[in-house]
Order: sequence, then C-alpha cells, then structure tokens
Amino acid sequence: MDVRQRILGRPQISSDGFSPYVDAIEQAFGSEVDYGQIVKVYAGEPGPDTARRYSPGVVVDVRKAVIAGGPDRKKISTSFVERSNLTIRMQCRRLTRLTNAFSKKLENHAAAVALFVSHYNLCRVHESLRVTPAMALGVADHIWTIGELIDAATADQPPAPRMRPFAVIQGGRD
Repeated sequence: MDVRQRILGRPQISSDGFSPYVDAIEQAFGSEVDYGQIVKVYAGEPGPDTARRYSPGVVVDVRKAVIAGGPDRKKISTSFVERSNLTIRMQCRRLTRLTNAFSKKLENHAAAVALFVSHYNLCRVHESLRVTPAMALGVADHIWTIGELIDAATADQPPAPRMRPFAVIQGGRD
C-alpha cells in the first residue's frame, strides 16, 4: 500500500513467482496495474560442498506470464531490482547473510538503510550517469558532501532543495 501511494499513474510491475505477490499487488493496485511474473525453472541440485550450498541449480527455462492488465512482455523482468538488491547488500553489510553486522533494533536498521539510500542517491556519482541519481532526476543541483548529508540527517527539519530557477523563455514557443 505504501508503494501505491508513491506511484503516479498506472505502473508496470514484474515479480518472480512468489505467490503472495499476486494478492498483495491486487489489494494495493486493484485493476490499475500491468503486472507480469517471470519464473525461472532450475534443474539439478547444487552439490554438497560449501561453495555451492547457497547456489541454485542451472536455469533451464524462463517463463513469463501476464497476471493483470497488459504488461509489455519484453519488459517483464526482475533484473533491475535484483541488481539494486545486490548493490545494497554489498554496500550495506547489515543486509548480507551470515555476518555479524546486523541491527538488533529495527530503528537502527531503518536508519542504516536510509543513510545508504541517501548517500547512494545524493553523494555518489554513478559511472553510467556521470552525476548522482538525484541530479539526473532534477531534484538536486549538486553533489552533496558527507557533511551536508549528516547535517540533513540530524536536522529537525529537512533542508529545502537548492535548485537553480528554471530559465524563463521570452516570447512564444519554439
């Protein structure tokens, strides 16, 4: 429901075959969604050695299914979210399995994740974008320093965005 409140318009959503997603998406979006699933079929069990203990078998088939609406079948994919999950697990050790870097309190966990997401979007220049994601979206006009991020995180009120005013075009449209 939280995601629904943050999305404008009719989204296309893709998921894996985890069955609770179907009801959750239907409850949150009703008929205002294009929803597809991608299910990977694996063959063979991983070997008993430690290196393969947490690895799935070999993918032998990939099946795409339209669950609701009319999603573009070519865009039914979990690759973007899987890449995002990998990035956050590698950068925020609290989300890595089998480590002692976990949070004992939910409040600390939420703060650590929020700090990571803020740094990733406001302070870190991304190689493919050559700017921060916030700058690419037009919600920031500069690369934030760590000091600015900490000041914003510890302030009573969030800072007002520092944006350059839009250029005023004289005359009619081009």
